[in-house]
Amino acid sequence: MIKFFNIRRADSSLFKKNIKDVIRIFKKTNFINGEEVERFEANFAKYCDVKYSIGCNSGSDAIFLALKSLNLKKNSEVILPAQTYASTLFSVIRADLKPILVDIQKDNPTICPISLKKKISNKTSAIILVHLYGECCNMREIKKIIRNKKITLIEDAAQAHGAYDYSFGSKKRSRAGSIGHIGCFSFYPGKNLGAYGDGGIITTNNKKLRETLLQLRNLGGIKKYEHKIVGYNSRLDTIQAVILDNKLKKLDFNNSMRFRNAEFYRKNIKNKNIELLNLSEGCVYHQFVILTKKINKLVNLLKQNKIQFGKYYPTPIHKLEAVKHIFKNEKYKNAEYFSRYGLGLPIDPNLSRNELSKICNIINKI
Repeated sequence: MIKFFNIRRADSSLFKKNIKDVIRIFKKTNFINGEEVERFEANFAKYCDVKYSIGCNSGSDAIFLALKSLNLKKNSEVILPAQTYASTLFSVIRADLKPILVDIQKDNPTICPISLKKKISNKTSAIILVHLYGECCNMREIKKIIRNKKITLIEDAAQAHGAYDYSFGSKKRSRAGSIGHIGCFSFYPGKNLGAYGDGGIITTNNKKLRETLLQLRNLGGIKKYEHKIVGYNSRLDTIQAVILDNKLKKLDFNNSMRFRNAEFYRKNIKNKNIELLNLSEGCVYHQFVILTKKINKLVNLLKQNKIQFGKYYPTPIHKLEAVKHIFKNEKYKNAEYFSRYGLGLPIDPNLSRNELSKICNIINKI
């Protein structure tokens, strides 16, 4: 079987180091907010080229805490793309804010600047920019749109660890997490940088926001029994932090292997029934998604040949059972097209040339 992403194979060179570090933590019994968390936060901030990063227990909480840190009025409008995972939307609702959806681009999975401009109002307080599949949003166009407006840009970079925004040119490229006012990352195991459990982190250059976030993640205070504000229990544990710190050192290399895989697909998928996305050179390919109206035939072929695949996302977010009443009669043509005809191919950094060739040969048969 060709796995979609083989975590065991990807991390095999780190297992001895990880086990050694976990045993050390067991001996110290510093499982929550240990020095390993602070070290990883500092290293991740440096990696993203920001001043601060604040660990938390998931990518979902990263977005939720980021929104809460802004102290926005109840029902303030927050814009987000109609093509994203449910947690992005649910975080807005959990924060007692009003979600406003906009469509994505026709050949790119990120928010459409033209659609965005139409939805901005005097009630818009924040925009969540989802860097989907490892592709950064077009920050140059988005920053033009919000110029002279008091709108906070929150990056949902859950799929974009190490990605670059090239929209200002190659000499002004910026890492995901450093482009907006706040960046939010997930460390779910299957991510480009994944933990061995849940985890998340928030990045910012704003010292005041950092202090608020440190309190929000720890029941309202930085010190034990200190509760200055109403907070939440959302900390990154020490074991996950040390594992992530070890894996951070290999992130750029693994991303380069994902890029290699993507280039192989682009050169060897030769089928008029397949649409390839228009992605930038800064994409880190958390997913390699193709579009095809013959998706059922392709799914059957992949299953027959024991090749794993993914759907991102099978149901458009505005049609999810939990929230469809909020977006009644709303339509998002491009997001719906991606949901219906999009299919994610294996993108494991360690895929062999033979495995990649087999996948391409099957795709070219439909």
